[in-house]
Amino acid sequence: MRTDALLDRFLRDLAPLRPLALWAHGSLAGGDYQEGRSDLDLIAVLPGPLGIGPTRRVARVHRGLRGTPLARKLHCGYLTPATLDDPGRRHLAWAHDGLLRRPVTPVTRRELHTFGRVLHGRAPDALLPAVPDPQLTDFVVRDQRDFWRPAVDRPRRWRQDVWVDLGLLTHARAAVTLREGRLISKKEALAELPGLGAPAEVVEDIARRRYGTPGPHDHSWQVRRARLARDYLGPAIDALVAAYG
Repeated sequence: MRTDALLDRFLRDLAPLRPLALWAHGSLAGGDYQEGRSDLDLIAVLPGPLGIGPTRRVARVHRGLRGTPLARKLHCGYLTPATLDDPGRRHLAWAHDGLLRRPVTPVTRRELHTFGRVLHGRAPDALLPAVPDPQLTDFVVRDQRDFWRPAVDRPRRWRQDVWVDLGLLTHARAAVTLREGRLISKKEALAELPGLGAPAEVVEDIARRRYGTPGPHDHSWQVRRARLARDYLGPAIDALVAAYG
């Protein structure tokens, strides 16, 4: 499989940085991975510190993968033993074909503890602090309230597949986490959406693009889909935040 070949190559190229661990989370770890469609979400723990030299070496590793099948979908955050405790801290990461800094969120941390896939080295529970339930709940509520709710008020974004997909699926996952205290896959979230009142046309559209053959994308459908998604998500997020915030 092309995914295994890419991961083997990545781990070999990362070896000079002496990683203590390499973990997969997201779809790749949770059993919902669709090769060519899903991202490869990884976390590496390096000895550190990640100064200018190691940062440049990380960038060279990723740039060296360019042209390799699926490489553009490989995203990796970089932790060190001295910096991994704080879920609000921004860490070095490679995503969307460039270096950036972003946190390893409580959701990602809980995923790693619950079903993280060890690709190299030590297991998550040997290095990463556990995520208390109140911390997870607080993050999920804030993500819905402070990121997704304002995004609903930006209409042009919702003509893009990625906003529709992530907006609805993230909301369904948040609803189950807040209601039941557990994490679910995107496939499970898709099955939850009808029961949460999501518009059937939009749910079917997401399912076709993720698991089947995407339908034609004409402008009128993009506009209609955006309106349906926004009309659903705004009140749904408000109700979820009111119930659990």
